[in-house]
Amino acid sequence: MENEREEMESTSGKSKRVCVRVENDAVCATGGRWDELSPELLASIFVRIVPPELMVKSVTLVCRNWMEIVSGPYCWTEIDLEHWCRKCCIANRSHLIDPVVRKIVRRSRSTFRRLSTYRLGDVGFSFAASRGRCLKTLQIPMCEVTDQVVEKHVGFLANLTFLDISYCLKITEKGLKAFGTQCKSLTHLRRNMPLWELPTSVEASDVNDQEALIIAETMKGLQRLDFAFNRLSDTGIEAILTQCEALTHLEIQGCWNVELKGDLEVRCKKLVDFRSPWINEHEDNLVDSSGDDRNEDESDDESIYSESPSSSDLD
Repeated sequence: MENEREEMESTSGKSKRVCVRVENDAVCATGGRWDELSPELLASIFVRIVPPELMVKSVTLVCRNWMEIVSGPYCWTEIDLEHWCRKCCIANRSHLIDPVVRKIVRRSRSTFRRLSTYRLGDVGFSFAASRGRCLKTLQIPMCEVTDQVVEKHVGFLANLTFLDISYCLKITEKGLKAFGTQCKSLTHLRRNMPLWELPTSVEASDVNDQEALIIAETMKGLQRLDFAFNRLSDTGIEAILTQCEALTHLEIQGCWNVELKGDLEVRCKKLVDFRSPWINEHEDNLVDSSGDDRNEDESDDESIYSESPSSSDLD
């Protein structure tokens, strides 16, 4: 990107013309007035440097033009509220999540391509899905969405390519089948589940290949599958490898029932990226010599999340 700045003096007084050149297109603002930049360019700047909660709370106070830009669709084609939603949950304000998601989705005017949240409920999901004709990436880990709501609204998500429903315990085989049946463009599924029994306590009754069989039957175009800590066995892996012929990345760490008998291990290792069922503790770099198992990023997150979000943060 090439940036140019020009200054000019007029006979009646001094004035400035700021010329911002983006590739072959140039947008000019006389007198250095940022509010005269195009809405698309200003929105592009906002989304790169301002978190969503500050964009709504602070940017709107600068001037009427900026308020109109933040209130319109330009800033909300990529909606990433996961960080703010996590802060809400820590501060026991999870009841704010669905109303805020509805408000931001409404501002996007059905043009949003990505939605990333945390602890989303039925109300927020149904509202977003019904306006998600352009949606390609949907990340809703730890959501409270039920199978019934998924089945009712998933038909609007035909263009979805990436779906993250990790730790969503209220979405079962029924909801997963609805996604697979309706979202034919899906290429990446993330369905990691909470850590369950250690290998020493695994029993035959713990095996459940139903979700794996549904994925193999309805999501044949998958290229990436993150399926850690699920209860599948070799039967589920066999079905996925056989029917998902485009698969290149497979994550099954913590799937204690998988044994990779026969030629399964060879077939898995032919993938571009394969994470085996058994976690190698020697690759865990989170524990330092002092015994502190928190890295710097986690420490930073802790200080950020300790700030309680105001109910008006995204008003």
